Amino acid sequence: HQSAGFSSDVGFDLLMTGMIAGYEATTRFAAIGDYGQDTNGEGAVADMVAAWDPEYVITLGDNNYPAGALATLDENITAYYSDFIEPVFANTRFFPSLGNHDWGDGATQSITCNQIGCQGPYLDYFGLPGNERYYDFVKGPIHYFVLDSDPHEPDGRTADSAQALWLQAALANATEPWKVVYFHHPPYSSGVHGNNPEMQWPFKTWGANVVLSGHDHNYEHLIVDNFHYFINGSGGATLRDCQTLVAGSQLCYDDDYGAMIITADACHMVLTFITPGTTVPTNNPYIDTVLLENGVCP
Repeated sequence: HQSAGFSSDVGFDLLMTGMIAGYEATTRFAAIGDYGQDTNGEGAVADMVAAWDPEYVITLGDNNYPAGALATLDENITAYYSDFIEPVFANTRFFPSLGNHDWGDGATQSITCNQIGCQGPYLDYFGLPGNERYYDFVKGPIHYFVLDSDPHEPDGRTADSAQALWLQAALANATEPWKVVYFHHPPYSSGVHGNNPEMQWPFKTWGANVVLSGHDHNYEHLIVDNFHYFINGSGGATLRDCQTLVAGSQLCYDDDYGAMIITADACHMVLTFITPGTTVPTNNPYIDTVLLENGVCP
């Protein structure tokens, strides 16, 4: 496999500055989803992300196929993203979210919970804030809220669950100009899995600016009720076709693996989905670029 063939400070950075007068990003990160399967696709995406040299990486779930086992952690995650993860307890640059394959595969349950809390390889491997299943953190102008959208989550995944009440309060208390929510199961999707009504929370009403998810192994940008949703499940696991487009779908792409590079300043955010050209050689790896403005700047 090959990396995308552009350096971290040329390619998309020129694209960004050409779009917005006076735009100087103060943070720059990558988003990957459904990646942990030790495939050529994962390798191509990981090489591309490394070439970007982002400050940090967020994941949209399914970090460790097929069942979140201890035995597959290194081959699925460490081999590709160790530069962002180690040293674990120092300045981590890797902020994952839980996917269904991290909990288990139906036959095998890798994460188990009791009254005291939850235990499992994912929770042991990553050193994350809070209860580690859902948590928040701040980087530059962005406050991130990471949810666990899996049915096994003991604090629930509906809009009236304990987890949702935590999110609502945390969003209300956040003062950063950008509030980004991400988790695995997409609220709306044109992919094979389709919509997840349990995750159709009132994110916009609660104060979020954008939601990112994975689960469906394609890329999609949707606008539902004037709110932006992104699906990015093309990080390495077997790609799947987009199905009939749901209401609000702006673009659904299933031809190649890929990842998102996202930059922001206090009032702009630019989200770009880029492919490494593994399955479909292309002269234009920029599949989609979306500019969001939060109204902070005049």
